Amino acid sequence: MQDRHIDREKYFQEQGAVTEKFVIPFISSEVAITSDFVIVEVGCGEGGNLRPFLDMGCKVTGIDSASNKIENAKKFYASHPLKDNLMLITEDIYNISPDKIEKVNLIIIRDTLEHIPDHEKFLSHLSNFLKSDGKIFLGFPPWRMPFGGHQQMCESILCKTPYFHLLPAGLYGWILKKFGETPSKIKGLLQVRETRISISGFIRILKRIKYKIDKRELYLINPNYEIKFNLKARKLPWIINIPYLRDFFTTTCYYIISKQ
Repeated sequence: MQDRHIDREKYFQEQGAVTEKFVIPFISSEVAITSDFVIVEVGCGEGGNLRPFLDMGCKVTGIDSASNKIENAKKFYASHPLKDNLMLITEDIYNISPDKIEKVNLIIIRDTLEHIPDHEKFLSHLSNFLKSDGKIFLGFPPWRMPFGGHQQMCESILCKTPYFHLLPAGLYGWILKKFGETPSKIKGLLQVRETRISISGFIRILKRIKYKIDKRELYLINPNYEIKFNLKARKLPWIINIPYLRDFFTTTCYYIISKQ
């Protein structure tokens, strides 16, 4: 496990830096973000991704079911000069009625989709919160990428072991136990395995629920890594951008989608 997984303020700052340098330019190439935008992030954690949008004067809302993360977010934003434009909600998105909040221009789902069961149901539900011309930004790692199992969260040497999460569930769980991972850690990692998603699987879901892809980028080196590890972000080379094969080398996908 890395320090940023414990130091939540550091993680908050890193999220904001990646969003400012990479996510906002990616979105802005498709839609001009203005200060009158209404933006919601689902699975916001401490809300670091929202900070650059708040700095721009946007009206932003962060939603997360983890109350401890929302409480951290409130502390981190306590002195922000535009904090009145920020709303933080501890709740499951399914328990929030779309009629109770203002329709939004942009929904952010970053490093969250891979944790959510029933992606089809989830994405269908999100459309209820969008304005007629609203967009959804998604950033997520395909399951088959080197650390798609989130094993970097492990306490043992397994935190540096790529691809072993692709083993059958029983063997995967047995290895985690043998290397001394806690029952709660094992449970969480097996849950990530259950909610895994591939690039092709994601595209099939979008077709079934009538979303269109407005923009996409696949990364060989995740933009996150530039902030975390000083590794320059790199897009996936065309030569390995082949269905199924690309899932093993794509460390993150960026998508902008909207309803057809």
